[in-house]
Amino acid sequence: MEKLLDAVGKLCPIPLEEAKIEIETINSGDLLRIDFDCPEATENLPRWAAESGHEVTNFDTISEGVWTVSIKKK
Repeated sequence: MEKLLDAVGKLCPIPLEEAKIEIETINSGDLLRIDFDCPEATENLPRWAAESGHEVTNFDTISEGVWTVSIKKK
């Protein structure tokens, strides 16, 4: 299963804080996809995922200044 968190238009640290909440609502092995446009989150979302033991399965640019990251819950 994949759950989408649309954090486009939200300033940091909101995307990270919302991701921490949303990851708790999905099952182990499921994906949380986060769409965002906060440049700081390009570093802090993957770092948080790694530090928490989750796996970043995709990190891509959607359009100029907008990214998506998929995190597989441990």
